[in-house]
Amino acid sequence: MYLRLTAALLALAAGAAGVVVSVLLLRSVPGPAGGTAGADAPAASPAEAPAVPGGRIATPSDPGFPSPPPGALVLAREAGRDALALAVADGFVRVSVLGPAGDGVRGLEVSLQFGRGYLQPTDSCGAGCYQLETQGLPDSPVTVRLGGDAYRFELPSLPAPDGGALVARAEETWNGLKTLVWHERLASSPTNVLHTVYRAVAPDGLEYTTAGGSAAVIIGGERWDSSAPGAPWHRSEQDPPVRQPQPFWARAEDVHVLGGGRVGGRSVARVSFFDPSTPAWFEASIDPESGRTLTLDMTAAGHFMHHVYGPFDAPFRLAPPT
Repeated sequence: MYLRLTAALLALAAGAAGVVVSVLLLRSVPGPAGGTAGADAPAASPAEAPAVPGGRIATPSDPGFPSPPPGALVLAREAGRDALALAVADGFVRVSVLGPAGDGVRGLEVSLQFGRGYLQPTDSCGAGCYQLETQGLPDSPVTVRLGGDAYRFELPSLPAPDGGALVARAEETWNGLKTLVWHERLASSPTNVLHTVYRAVAPDGLEYTTAGGSAAVIIGGERWDSSAPGAPWHRSEQDPPVRQPQPFWARAEDVHVLGGGRVGGRSVARVSFFDPSTPAWFEASIDPESGRTLTLDMTAAGHFMHHVYGPFDAPFRLAPPT
């Protein structure tokens, strides 16, 4: 998945929406793709991570990735062209900074401010990893200063409730959908942004149209692609077939409930978590009554994504373009 995001970054910088979709959506793994990894999906052997005070969630492909510690509350956001993540645990706070190519950014001056307190410098804990020991849990907000820029993170009441059961139900609901429509904002920087609408039909159909850009229709083992509005369609083989709809994360670690809210008139629970398989940080708004994910934000290296989902199980079919 990390390689898919790297390819997505390069495609997005060039404006090649079709490649972005290919590397992110065209999964062929059968069955659920959630945190409890479906029985049909082989489990990855985690790489051994370098020792860091507080520990580190191992990522399968990069033992040096600045991932959060187990059990921490995690938050993330875009910071210019970099991905910025915060992990809050009892006794320390960790900051992760990833450059556009996926490497941890070294040598930064990173300071933290808790509530209205004074700025405190962090210590390096590896490439892109900066950490500060604390007395218990910090006050909110936590302000991260990277050089001359400040990024503010509002914390929920700590310790935050575990959200694992809620995310597991969301995964089950997602994999049970017959159709799904969603709108995506995908960026690699403040200036490189794509807006795309997707329509998925279980088990192996997907259609997308990018504003002012490319489009595709995928049905089973066939696909049709158009490079621009009004451009001709080209048929090719889709091998392996896609598996849609399905969640955008593969594993969910450090899952916590941030609080409640409303999306489209529905009451939602907001949860955050880290996916070491991508690797990426997620925040989702989930309807506890239906189990449906209504919005999703992902922060990864050079990849800042916002999704709004719905309608769910609408009666439509995909057809080859004419």
